[in-house]
Amino acid sequence: MVEVEEGSVAEIEPHTLPQGWAWTTLGEVADTTRQRADPQEHPALPYIGMEHIEAHSMYLLGTIVAKDMRSSAECFGPGDVLYGRLRPYLNKVYCPDFKGLCSAEFIVFRQIVGLKSKYLQYFLNSWAFVFFASHLDTGDRPRVSFDQLAPYPFPLPPLPEQQRIVAAIEAQFSRLDAAVAALKRAQTRLKRYRAAVLKAAVEGELTAEWRGAHPTLYMQAEARPERPCMIEEPAKQRAGRLWGAGVVPELSDEERRRLPTRWKWVKVRDLGPVSPDVVQVGPMSMRSQDFASAGIPVLNVGCVQWDRFDESKLNFLPDDKARAFQRYVIREGDVLFTRSGTVGRCAVATHRQDGWLMTFHLLRVRTSPATCLPHYLRHVLEGAGHIRRQTREASIGTTRAGFNTNLLADLDVPLPSLAEQEQIVAEVEQRLSVVAHLEGQVEAALKQAERLRQSILQQAFSGKLVPQDPSDEPASALLERIRAARAGGGAARQGARAGRATQGPGPGRRQKQGGRLAAAVGPAVADGPALLALAGDERQQRLPGLE
Repeated sequence: MVEVEEGSVAEIEPHTLPQGWAWTTLGEVADTTRQRADPQEHPALPYIGMEHIEAHSMYLLGTIVAKDMRSSAECFGPGDVLYGRLRPYLNKVYCPDFKGLCSAEFIVFRQIVGLKSKYLQYFLNSWAFVFFASHLDTGDRPRVSFDQLAPYPFPLPPLPEQQRIVAAIEAQFSRLDAAVAALKRAQTRLKRYRAAVLKAAVEGELTAEWRGAHPTLYMQAEARPERPCMIEEPAKQRAGRLWGAGVVPELSDEERRRLPTRWKWVKVRDLGPVSPDVVQVGPMSMRSQDFASAGIPVLNVGCVQWDRFDESKLNFLPDDKARAFQRYVIREGDVLFTRSGTVGRCAVATHRQDGWLMTFHLLRVRTSPATCLPHYLRHVLEGAGHIRRQTREASIGTTRAGFNTNLLADLDVPLPSLAEQEQIVAEVEQRLSVVAHLEGQVEAALKQAERLRQSILQQAFSGKLVPQDPSDEPASALLERIRAARAGGGAARQGARAGRATQGPGPGRRQKQGGRLAAAVGPAVADGPALLALAGDERQQRLPGLE
């Protein structure tokens, strides 16, 4: 049992190890001797910063040349293990096969005789160790030292078994990597399909046959007098304090030509009964210090995602303070639009959000149900290419990039009849419900893949991943040699690095995947086939597409 600092894991109970293994601590087997260097004295060496290692995956994303760095760096060699001590919850671990320099935010575990570097790398990447390290410090930039990590229990197997464990882990991980790559490709295809559905919907392609089968609906609509457009006067009293100093660009001739026959172009401001009230910004006078742990829910910019609300980021305003913001109460059917950060994310309020409030970082569009369906407008705001262009260009050139009521009100909306809007919404929802179901499956499979990855590591460090060989020299003898070598002045360090490569590799590459992945993880992980079957053969995957 190891005592650690307050705020960290309270106690660590080592489990029973197989015969031939030995419990020790990270501090007993690791050599973290610092070797500082000036990057300007080694300008051609590759340099690894914290940003160059992908969180959790142990993949190197790239390097830069040392000559571009000015601050002091740490030397590393082939077989050393780099551990990111800044924000340890990011789990940045990498074992290079080349010589170079790295940021001082890495603890460099030097390669030593008696401990396979890859075994150490996988151990540092395990959830149990990440959980331990992540609780050693707090704050916005938590940082750990090796002295804090040194007491952590370390299961040491015989040296030949370390090699067998590493080989088994890498075989399993390569199969998992292939499955994950296939799942991520599926995610990309689903996103493209979603975008194609929305584009076809707001350009009239999705309902072209429907229009041909219902010509009388437009004849009836044309027979009714058209509601005059309400042209909003510039809101001079408000414009000075609203973000967005840009101008919404005009539609191009090509964009205008895409409008189906009998559709019309209107501005967002024309979609409600009273033009000045169609678009509204949240209250500037709402103060974050007034928020509480309970009360009236308040939507902020982080809550509004594409076609959904993330309630984990909600703020709350006490009832007595909320009464001052009745003008900003959200109603079912309101379209909420983000005006800062990622400008343009939007979602439609449901009965659940009815009565909530919104912050100054959101805009609200309230349409007339006789003119425009809220869900149709949301599809336009996400799916129309000209909306993305207008939003992007109108928000450029401001002192603080964002959007205001006038800019949103001036966006161009391709407007079909109300009956066709209803058909479009139904067609889109039918298709995107399939996409949402598949996206949920893929996301669940990706999470399962990470759990399987950690399950493999857990088996590895408990001695259950590979069989033991009684002829292996026991770890107790190995540990004594490590201790003796360290006591002798560091003779445990691996030598013969001078002849190894000094150039860094390119970005980490995952193994390519082809064919079906149903049995990719293999017998060591019971749930592997179920996970990998979802990735499937890309050629056999079909979505309800646009014929």
